[in-house]
Amino acid sequence: MRSAMPEEPGNHEPGSLGPAVLRWSGVLTAAALIVVPLWMLLGNSAVLGGHPALPALLLTAGALALVWLFILAKHSTLLRRWSLNLHRSSNNNRRPQRSVTRWQLVRGLAGRIVVLGLVAGLAWLNPFPYQPGGADGQTTGTATEDATSITLAPEGKATAGLVFYPGARVDARAYRDILGPLVNAGHLVVILKAPLGIPLLDTSQARGAMDGHPDVTAWAVGGHSLGGVSASSFAKSNPDVTGLLLFASYPADSLADSGNLSVLSISGSNDGLTTPDKIAASKLLLPPTASFATVQGGVHAFFGDYGEQPGDGNPDVPRDQAQQQIAAESVRFMDRLRSAG
Repeated sequence: MRSAMPEEPGNHEPGSLGPAVLRWSGVLTAAALIVVPLWMLLGNSAVLGGHPALPALLLTAGALALVWLFILAKHSTLLRRWSLNLHRSSNNNRRPQRSVTRWQLVRGLAGRIVVLGLVAGLAWLNPFPYQPGGADGQTTGTATEDATSITLAPEGKATAGLVFYPGARVDARAYRDILGPLVNAGHLVVILKAPLGIPLLDTSQARGAMDGHPDVTAWAVGGHSLGGVSASSFAKSNPDVTGLLLFASYPADSLADSGNLSVLSISGSNDGLTTPDKIAASKLLLPPTASFATVQGGVHAFFGDYGEQPGDGNPDVPRDQAQQQIAAESVRFMDRLRSAG
């Protein structure tokens, strides 16, 4: 008579479905880690047209998912071979336990949840693409684009320049039209492509653009929303910057003692993200000489051409009319900066 072998501690089965749950949840999670990057790469031109960090991250995620699927397939093949050998064996008095412990199941599922969180994070990084419309996009001069910036150069020699940080997850091309009038007025404009679409990941990015144009003697930095926060940080730590142009934005740290810094803050009265109350509170963070302009009826998404933005307010003015005011205020600011320089 065969005697039952005692169960090993910690190997209590959570159920016969444990291995299948881990296997198929792994397959589905790895598939999500492939589908989401492909959806972003193939479905949004702003991904491949932006900073190379995001495509590199997406390709890396997809490659790791393929490796994971290969490991899962290999493990499944080994399990089938083991099952076949088990049925052929007739002399083994002890039935091997090919299930998983409760701890293995919990740990495996937790890991998959973490990966799904990373997938959600990748999807969140999907940028708002450029949607033409609004301001007059007719720009004189030349436009050149590389992996990390878009440079709009006027006809003739520019002595004043603006380095512009886009808003978070916004296609850099979305600011070409609204900043085009500055180029027509003779100013150099460099629009940065932020790593992963998050300007705070490289607040010093403007330095490379400035060093690449030694003929420019008067520099301003600017930005929209989170890009304005990055521009403010750069202006605070770089005294050769003499101007700060904020689009629906405000600094994170005080610039009140930056007496030599000219500042223009343009905001929208109906902005649901950078609200009028936030703009009012930011006055204490800026130099006493800072100027403020309000686009009556304007909203957050009017400061670029990328469509509507979740959480924004409702406009009471046409987009093109609002952007004409934004562009005109910006041109006057840069003209004053050039004259002072």
